[in-house]
Amino acid sequence: MLRAAIVGCGKIADQHMLAIQRIPNCKIVSLCDQELLMARQLGERSGVSECFSDLAVMLKSVSPDIVHITTPPQSHFSLAQQCLESGSHVYLEKPFTVTAREAEALIQLAETRNLKMTAGHNLQFTLEMLQMRRLVKEEFLGGRPVHVESHWTYDLGDTNYVGPMLGSRAHWVRQLPGQLFHNIISHGIAKLSEFLDDDITEIQASAHQSPRLQALGGEEVLDELRVHMRDKAGTTAYFCFSTQIKPGLNHLLICGPRNSIIVDHSCGAVVRNRDRGFKSYLTFFVPPLLGAWEHLGNARHNFANFLGRKLYQDSGMTELINCFYNSIQTEGPPPIPYREIILTARIMDEIFAQIYGDRKASGQLERIQG
Repeated sequence: MLRAAIVGCGKIADQHMLAIQRIPNCKIVSLCDQELLMARQLGERSGVSECFSDLAVMLKSVSPDIVHITTPPQSHFSLAQQCLESGSHVYLEKPFTVTAREAEALIQLAETRNLKMTAGHNLQFTLEMLQMRRLVKEEFLGGRPVHVESHWTYDLGDTNYVGPMLGSRAHWVRQLPGQLFHNIISHGIAKLSEFLDDDITEIQASAHQSPRLQALGGEEVLDELRVHMRDKAGTTAYFCFSTQIKPGLNHLLICGPRNSIIVDHSCGAVVRNRDRGFKSYLTFFVPPLLGAWEHLGNARHNFANFLGRKLYQDSGMTELINCFYNSIQTEGPPPIPYREIILTARIMDEIFAQIYGDRKASGQLERIQG
């Protein structure tokens, strides 16, 4: 029986709670938050009685096997360090840390102490992403990807999040090096890191503020981001974050030397694009019909998963946590390779250096290449 604890009892902690409760042979034994009332309220909703306001006290009193850290990113490094030093494995919500240097230090500490860590990239483990990996493993692309694209949109209409952030310069999101981008884009960048080499030779980032955010009084906050990348092997990548694109576009495109795959998170679909040439007028009829067949297959597949209780909100988080717990119990590799976690953090460092100019961008790129 694995004994888990949650540190940080805000909104996302409820999602972790529900996901953990779906996994057999584990139990939530304690909760911790600087505001003890928050921990107690979550404890009342979930039936957990051991609540703390001090992490050190909780670790000493309960000694959990695994700690889920769901606090703002600025506290991730220090809290995860405490947990690792006390002997607990760590699930660290996204973004993993504020900087790549912190990510590297935590992973080195975990490996030194024979403990495991993972990042909260739960969208890497949705049903459609698992299906995509099966296709890649089966060589559907026809070889190594030659180009990948990740598109990620965010709705500024969620005033519960945007309002407080824009209303105060002291808000924790605005204290991050990448501000709004920093708290959101790791999901999209992680998808690219899976297919890129560690040796990134080129990153070009540009950003601006949308008219919508300007009307809301966005001040220095940027909300439109475009990034071009290339690795040493020649694979190119493109990342787009937008608050303006409607309807919301959350998808991953993977192009191989023969075929390509589109993963659409908005509807849980995987579309296979095959290289079929038609030299007659059939080119105007057959490809659309094949595309319609792909979408019909996705609808059937999703309906079957729904009936089988595999398709539900936050299924990706449940799958990631389950894989992480299994890696601990079997002493197998973590579900997200450490090189991908570090590469994601390094790419984000360079993007923020370029668009906000707080650090020398060329120095960050040298570290990526190194």
